[in-house]
Amino acid sequence: MVEHRDEGSGTVHGLTLAAVLCTLLLALLLVAQAGIATHRAAKAADLAALAAADVARGLRPGIPCEEAARVAGENGAEVAACAVLEPERTSVDVTAAIELPPPLTALGPARGVSRAGPPPGEP
Repeated sequence: MVEHRDEGSGTVHGLTLAAVLCTLLLALLLVAQAGIATHRAAKAADLAALAAADVARGLRPGIPCEEAARVAGENGAEVAACAVLEPERTSVDVTAAIELPPPLTALGPARGVSRAGPPPGEP
């Protein structure tokens, strides 16, 4: 009688392959989620900087960095840094941050940085 020592090995290989594919898919989804959060933070920073620059130029009433914080909050982010640039005080730098979901929290928040101001040649 001949023994077949490899009976069932296809099942083991199939399960191993399925586990590896599931792990890779999960990693891909987490990377995609971090990328989406980074794009959201960049969008929030852009919009916040534009709104703050309008205030800094006197086109709207208010305080530039407070306006940036309000606009960033409306876009699901918070302002991590805001600075009105000297000497003209018409351009604004804004850094917006969005916390990543729990599996990615250790990486820190997703950040977006933006500068807005008048076009070249305008005050």
